[in-house]
Amino acid sequence: MANKGTIGILTGGGDVPGLNPAIRAITIRALREGYRVLGIRRGWAGLVELVAEPQADNSSCVQELTRDVVNRAGRTGGTFLHTSRTRPSHLPKDNLPAHLRDKYTEKINDVTPEVLKNIEFLGLDFLIPIGGDDTLSYAQRLHEEGVKVVAIPKTMDNDVPGTDYCIGFSTCVTRTIELTHRLRTSAGSHERYLVIEVFGRYAGFTALLPTMAGAADRCIIPEHNFDIEQLARLLTEDRNKHPSKYAVVLVSEGAKMRHQQDMSFEGEEVDQYGHRKLGGIGDKVSAMLKELSPGFNNGRSINVLNQRLGYLVRSGEPDALDSIVPMAFGNIALDLVLEGTSGRLVSIHNGHYDTVPITTVTGQKKVVDVEKYYNIERLRPKYESFQRQPLFIMTSDL
Repeated sequence: MANKGTIGILTGGGDVPGLNPAIRAITIRALREGYRVLGIRRGWAGLVELVAEPQADNSSCVQELTRDVVNRAGRTGGTFLHTSRTRPSHLPKDNLPAHLRDKYTEKINDVTPEVLKNIEFLGLDFLIPIGGDDTLSYAQRLHEEGVKVVAIPKTMDNDVPGTDYCIGFSTCVTRTIELTHRLRTSAGSHERYLVIEVFGRYAGFTALLPTMAGAADRCIIPEHNFDIEQLARLLTEDRNKHPSKYAVVLVSEGAKMRHQQDMSFEGEEVDQYGHRKLGGIGDKVSAMLKELSPGFNNGRSINVLNQRLGYLVRSGEPDALDSIVPMAFGNIALDLVLEGTSGRLVSIHNGHYDTVPITTVTGQKKVVDVEKYYNIERLRPKYESFQRQPLFIMTSDL
């Protein structure tokens, strides 16, 4: 079959289950349609570090994708193309590859001209990046520079604007429910509060949905600064009602108490998108719950079981939805390629697959509608009706 052109695929940001099935779906369909497919390794870093010379060894930046390669990886979690949080428009001097250090000398550099040159060198007719709003915001930049881009949304937090669903979210919710239920046995055995810190920098979907499904009694989300005394009172009420004398709260990593000015961070270092690594709100909540508990428990202290789920919910194989949706997303991306349409984000809205302009990614942030879906008095989800709601309730932003 004649070569119709070359398609590049990359994955950026954090890994999630479902990336390899998406890569497989794109590749299998593209090869069948007569395209050559190249995997860009380590996200945008592959297009920054590639050396645009015929004799250069670029095996660490790009690889040919074949049916055998993607079939082996398609059932697994993570991304076999690897990933990074490289941001070519804001690249620190220390992160420049050796061959660019004489050309770019600022503390922070925009190396987009090199990325465009490397895209041309590889002969990419279309580029399909799979990532969250950070990764895809740079995809929009390339679209504005004239690159034919079709984007696929991926993130545990499910917070990419323009779509009800992002690859990785279902597995995250599934694992959160499963692991929370497992931890109940220890919490109940010791009659403790169970505080579980989950993903969610700006959006609380990963705490809200498992709580709605019965995994927890209460949930704390980034969209509402909470009162720790209110939480202590509610959890104590929950504990007293439970036959095994325990209560469970899911706490989003980006949540803040009313007196907090900033989120809880592990350190001062920021990545290339300006984000500090989150972590620690679960520890703070646990310590304060224990301190406050005598005031709600007749003077007796209640101990706390504190657990951060972290990478446990984003590792391993994808669940059913994160095997099916990436397959559909990949095929929709190829539909757009075959039409010659670019500058679109593959999406789902109210159970229907669709596409929206890639500019949607840099629009208003996608977060929980607190007034509609979160009871600030009870610190738990609320809803009036399930009728005509998306599959994952509370996730539509359109």
